Amino acid sequence: MRRYFDRCRRFFTSPHGGERPALGLDPRVASECERVRGLPSLDEAFRAPHPDPLPAKSGARGQGLLRRFAANERGNVAFIAAACMVLVTGCAALGVDVGAVFTDKRRAQSAADLAAIVAASDLSRASRAAAATVAKNHYPPDSLVAVETGVYTANTSLGPQQRFSAGTTPASAVRVTMQTRTPLFFGKVLTGDPTVNLRVTSVATTTQLATFAIGSRLAAVNGGLLNALLGQMLGTSLSLSAMDYQALADAKINLFDFMSALATRASLTGASYDTLLQSNLKITDIIGALQTSSTTSAASSALSNIGSALSGISTKIALGQLIDAGPYSNMTVGQQPKVGVDLAALDLLSATAQLANGTHQIAASLNLGLPGIAGITLQITVGERPVGSNWITIGQAGASVHTAQTRIFATIQLLGSGSVAAVNLPVYVEVASGTATLNSVSCGYPDIASSKVELGVSPGIVDAWIGNVTSAEMTNFSTKPNPPAATLVDLGAVKVTGRAHAAMANTAATNVNFTYADIQAQTRKTVTTTSFTSSLTASLLGDLALAIQLGPLALPVPGLGPQVTSIISGATSSVDTLLNTVLQTLGVGLGQADVWVAAIRCDGAVLVN
Repeated sequence: MRRYFDRCRRFFTSPHGGERPALGLDPRVASECERVRGLPSLDEAFRAPHPDPLPAKSGARGQGLLRRFAANERGNVAFIAAACMVLVTGCAALGVDVGAVFTDKRRAQSAADLAAIVAASDLSRASRAAAATVAKNHYPPDSLVAVETGVYTANTSLGPQQRFSAGTTPASAVRVTMQTRTPLFFGKVLTGDPTVNLRVTSVATTTQLATFAIGSRLAAVNGGLLNALLGQMLGTSLSLSAMDYQALADAKINLFDFMSALATRASLTGASYDTLLQSNLKITDIIGALQTSSTTSAASSALSNIGSALSGISTKIALGQLIDAGPYSNMTVGQQPKVGVDLAALDLLSATAQLANGTHQIAASLNLGLPGIAGITLQITVGERPVGSNWITIGQAGASVHTAQTRIFATIQLLGSGSVAAVNLPVYVEVASGTATLNSVSCGYPDIASSKVELGVSPGIVDAWIGNVTSAEMTNFSTKPNPPAATLVDLGAVKVTGRAHAAMANTAATNVNFTYADIQAQTRKTVTTTSFTSSLTASLLGDLALAIQLGPLALPVPGLGPQVTSIISGATSSVDTLLNTVLQTLGVGLGQADVWVAAIRCDGAVLVN
């Protein structure tokens, strides 16, 4: 009706305000317009009686009603409100279910996190600890899907899921997986399932580090021997006293302070500890950094004298073959880690000298004043440490350190008796690299004093000969010498030759425990080869085969063989002392390995993923 009224008004009203006849309209529409003509408003048009201007068939009437219904705007708000109410109700139902799911997942994640932390704090009983924690948080036992021990690698280049290696030993981390079901209140109408599965994982790791070393047996120093051996390894002549060396043995050097001082001397700024250790560094800079880091004036004075003796020496070495900074390798030089590492200045000096010498032979003539020995000539070769190994390291369980393979060929002049004025005793000793492996770090919580460290120690295999070893065999570390018999006594027409072999080795590593008090005191413990039941010289004598030759006919000389054996037996103690002293000066032991733990770091379990 409104449409008709407006249409009629437009046709009846002229632009000038006058009225005009309803021209151009459909006759039926014109009739209706004539009826409402002159009415002031639509309301009056509705009230005015009027016949249906469009009498038609019932179908047309239905269409007209439908058109009028579609055009009618009354009740629109009610329709819109009803539709919005349905939408709001659906969103509210969805919000209830989503909120319940997220709440339950967060609760399950918290339980998994707590279980992972507790399990990582007790790695030996990780599954039991995780199960107990899950039960305390009121979850059924079957909600704990898996408890996996392994190793977590904090490497940003790896994806979060790749940083945990399950089953890797020794374990230092735990991954806990839980699965629960949470009910759906309204969503089950759509999903057909009244519950939904929730699966959460959590990884926690612990920091259990130990700093440990092997070798360096310089407990009792011999100034003359150290001057001869260290001097040649450093490429100079040393003239320090036994008191100087003792001061170096007593002086403690903080490893990271030393490396910081070394970086300053090498003009390395902003470098990491690993970059420093892998750089070729001058021996003179290393000695200077030791002097800077020295805590006593006596040690500083001794190092100053060594530095003066090294003036003009251009030898360079990479300390990474001796020192492994472990998890602190990527720290910038100058930063101090949580674990402190103190070393004896003499230990670090001796290890540096061996590295500087490379595989060159050291030749020295000694007179140690040992009974029954008239003179000693030494040839010494120190091999390289096993690839990837170090003398001292900071690491977790599984890390290892090694001594260097050491060869000594001592030509010893023994004082004779009777018709045999002297016996020439050529003794070759090879000590293979000894190994110490960090078996475990047991951190005491909350009492750190109950912490302990266990090392598995295997002394180097000892292979000894009495025989004629050449200089070429001394430097060939790819094969072991198998020397022929050597001439022990030369009386002109009468010659005595001899050959002997002895070997000692452990069949398995020996476990050595260090308490927290041992660690604080840096107590050194010695592991001895189990088959080493007598002196090395006595072992060689037990295998000594002598051959006596009188002229071209090789006639026997009664009593000469026992006499030579008696002379060697009388000097057994002195020969053992000589060999042990030389090996100790080189940082190894005869059938023994010295180990100590310099520091321990125990951090509680933390979440990492």
